[in-house]
Amino acid sequence: MKRWLLLATVLCGLASGPAARADTRLTAPRPVAWQDFLGVNAHFLWFTPAQYRQQMAMLKKLGLRWTRVDLHWDRHEPKENQYVFAPLDQLTGELKAQQLKSVFYLVGSAPFASSSSPLLPGQSDQFPPRDPEVFAKRMAMLARRYPGVDAWQVWNEPNLPAFWRPLPSPEGYGRLLQSSVRALQQAAPGKPVVMAGMAYYSQMPARGGLMLEELGKKGAFGLGAIVAYHPYSLQPEGDDPKARDFVLRAQTVNSRLRDAKVAGIWATEWGWSSYAGPREEQDIIGAGGQADYLLRRLALMSALDYDRIFLFALSDLDSRAGARDRGYGLLDLNGKPKPAYAALANFLAMTGPRLSPAAPPDIAAGPDDLYSIGWRKADGSRLWMFWSASEGAVRLKGIRQARLLQPLSGKSQTLKSDGELKVRAARQLQMLEWRE
Repeated sequence: MKRWLLLATVLCGLASGPAARADTRLTAPRPVAWQDFLGVNAHFLWFTPAQYRQQMAMLKKLGLRWTRVDLHWDRHEPKENQYVFAPLDQLTGELKAQQLKSVFYLVGSAPFASSSSPLLPGQSDQFPPRDPEVFAKRMAMLARRYPGVDAWQVWNEPNLPAFWRPLPSPEGYGRLLQSSVRALQQAAPGKPVVMAGMAYYSQMPARGGLMLEELGKKGAFGLGAIVAYHPYSLQPEGDDPKARDFVLRAQTVNSRLRDAKVAGIWATEWGWSSYAGPREEQDIIGAGGQADYLLRRLALMSALDYDRIFLFALSDLDSRAGARDRGYGLLDLNGKPKPAYAALANFLAMTGPRLSPAAPPDIAAGPDDLYSIGWRKADGSRLWMFWSASEGAVRLKGIRQARLLQPLSGKSQTLKSDGELKVRAARQLQMLEWRE
């Protein structure tokens, strides 16, 4: 209880401008294999089979295999017991043929089951079901019909009114989660069950407090479900980069969750849109900014205590989505790579498929705002990820020759020294590779 009160205090303090700053010289808690650690949100059912097969091919080209797929109950059961399975049958068959892994999440209420009423604003699918057991039975039915799905997630962002009207309810979502976990464990024993991805760090802006804190009080962490949240922020380093608040928030939240013995910690959404406006919650950064932000956040998340993360998203969306939501893709609407895709491809090629934690190089001098993460590649060479908003010079002891890698552009250059290597930290992610 006290641990979660501390978390709430930390998050509230950060929202008003924190005095504390996190250490940005990070050591990862465990090795990272990208195909197991990094997945993407894939809106396959928005597209034709030919289109999503092309998207799958582009995902596999990156060497990745995990997808998070959205299912909306009202679209698959528009009337009670009248199911629309054909699109799902085809999609799950293609995922199996392509040997891709998936977590499917079911969200929204079908009209016949919704708790909405004419007196309450919003669409019926934005309200929870009147009876959580009805929702749980549908999840179990889907799990039995599609045994190839690798994990099932219960709802999406119930801490926001947009997904849980009229107000977020830890009690209501807790009942839905309990019923669904029980049903899924019977229908698909051994398959992971994931809590809804909580927006941001589970703050409930409409009523105050943290939904994860409230669910923990009610015993939800004892159900055996993986905990998920969506750490969106204005910039890769956080909403207040000078405070380095993304690192501080992630370290605090994840440490509390580990203390609570949760089954796992996933970030099931994160990313930035390349849209041209109008400005909403996020700044306008364009396609180049999206690529830059993606790499810096990926570097940070790989060194923090997440078990799996899902970038939002594989493809841009059409006009059925809002202006900002249309531009989060690695691919454009025609399936062509955006700069973010090219940058991620460069990054994965430069790091190799697997990294192990290692000490960063010995830094003789460098800027105070230097982000520094050390790794060892599968071939034994050392890899250092680094960047700095102040773009200061860095002097490294004991390195005579190294390759400076630029994943944004795909370029590299050889650097040499007489024992103290000099390199300039940029605002963008750079990597240094050398052999001892």
